Amino acid sequence: MKIGIPVTWRKQWLAASMCLFLLATTAIFAAGTAHAESRPTLLIMGDSLSAAYGIEQEQGWVNLLAQRLDDDARVVNASISGETTSGGAERFPRLLEEYSPDIVLLELGGNDGLRGLPPGQMRGHLATMIEAAQQAEANVLLLGIDIPPNYGQAYRDAFTGVYHELAADYDIDLVPFLLEGIALDTQLMQGDGVHPTASAQPRILDNVWPALEPLLEMHLSADATSL
Repeated sequence: MKIGIPVTWRKQWLAASMCLFLLATTAIFAAGTAHAESRPTLLIMGDSLSAAYGIEQEQGWVNLLAQRLDDDARVVNASISGETTSGGAERFPRLLEEYSPDIVLLELGGNDGLRGLPPGQMRGHLATMIEAAQQAEANVLLLGIDIPPNYGQAYRDAFTGVYHELAADYDIDLVPFLLEGIALDTQLMQGDGVHPTASAQPRILDNVWPALEPLLEMHLSADATSL
């Protein structure tokens, strides 16, 4: 004699299974959404050195950074070739509002130096951006740059000194020279002598990473605790 399962039981079992499936799907989706929302956002404010000038976009050090971080962080590259600190300071408030970054990598000043603009003016613009980022509760990593010797030692000292002064005054981390170990190597620089080649981009990331990694770890550990 074959004993069948009552129709009402089957309906109840199917309904319960469907509920469990929906609950599991919702939990997985919620976990993914929570991870996406909790991961730190990095905003890169730079010039052609961070905008992959003269090379493919995916070869640039910022894109290499995004690949290294994978899904652990969101990387927003707001760099523009030819950007000065004045232009950056003008754009910065809107970018802060739009992206609410946790970490700001500030790589500006090179074009100010190449144009021979007053270091004090550059300092003021960078300070404005640092203060705005800190008021928005974002950590700032300052990426310094140098200019060619033909600008004169006095101007170079004043120029590079701006980065060190700002790092000390605002208690922020500093990469003293973004192109350390690169700028004087003709094999790693494009024909203009100003912009690094594609093969130099991993080295640029290596220059940035030791200062950036502790900031990332701080945010990632804070996010893990809050989950």
